[in-house]
Formats: sequence, structure tokens, C-alpha cells
Amino acid sequence: MISYDPNNIFAKILRGDISCHKILETDYILAFHDVKPKAKIHALVIPKGAYISSYDFHGNASDQELKGYYQGLNAVLSQLGLCHMTNTKGGYRLISNAGINGGQEVPHFHTHILGGEKI
Repeated sequence: MISYDPNNIFAKILRGDISCHKILETDYILAFHDVKPKAKIHALVIPKGAYISSYDFHGNASDQELKGYYQGLNAVLSQLGLCHMTNTKGGYRLISNAGINGGQEVPHFHTHILGGEKI
């Protein structure tokens, strides 16, 4: 099992060592715009806890962290105007990569939100 690296880029962003274009911050999540967007809207939602993957997060996070993560994710979708499927900006894709074979680049659990166009 891979151990969490406290020097990964998302850990540095959470500590304030690296700045980000913040969308929303709660007790449980930080959401910010991706620096290399793959769609008109490309946001990242990361838990504040030290979790490597979705499997790690869902297996080890507290009930409060789990609830806080998904409430935060919904708040970001709403703030970005993506939750309304009837408007031209509505609709989105959620992506969470895990491990080298899954295309994960940063070893801190995160969800990509892509939207604002047909993707």
C-alpha cells in the first residue's frame, strides 16, 4: 500500500504553500479551478483529509467527512451553474482517477468536475 505523501501539490495547496483560484472552501473540502483545464469549466474538489484515492477515502473517512465532501461537491456544481440540466451550461462529468493505471497524477483523492460544453 502506498502511503500518503504530505508534499504532494494538493497538500501544499491545502497548507497555503501554493496558491489556487478558489471556488469554495468548507471544513471538509477545497474546490478550485484546474490550472490546465480540459473543458470550459474544469474544477477540482479535494478533501481536506490525507486520502490517496477514492478507495482510501470511502474506506477510512468519517461519516462527517463523507457527508461534507459530497455536500461541498454539490455546492460547487450549483455555484458553477452546472446542476441545471435545462440551461446551455448545464450538465457535467465527474472524474476521479486512482493509481498509475487509472491515470492519477496527484496522490491525493480528488474529483474533477468538467462542464460548460458538451464533453
